Amino acid sequence: MVEYMTPAHIAVEMSDLPALRDLLDKGVDVNEECNGMTLLHHAIDAEGDGHVQTGNPLHVDVTAYLLARGADPLRRTTDSARVTAEEMAQGYGHWLALALIEAWKQQMSRRSGM
Repeated sequence: MVEYMTPAHIAVEMSDLPALRDLLDKGVDVNEECNGMTLLHHAIDAEGDGHVQTGNPLHVDVTAYLLARGADPLRRTTDSARVTAEEMAQGYGHWLALALIEAWKQQMSRRSGM
């Protein structure tokens, strides 16, 4: 069964950064959900799964772009797993995404004065 994906989720799935940029610039919510996952969850899933399936090196371009655009790595999926982007990255061993999320958390901590 093929699940429905929004245009932004298709751009994430295809690692089509220009299309994703255009959609976000036109007002698509950077935390848009589809099939229980935000765009950031989907990016980590696609990057991690692609690495597992092909053995190609991990990449983090879509994840990095979404974080730069304001994606919230602390949001949980709305499916039964209820995982954060960080937990999903840990599951894949996606150390690049984990490093970016850690940097995001440190930046948020500095902003809040903690």
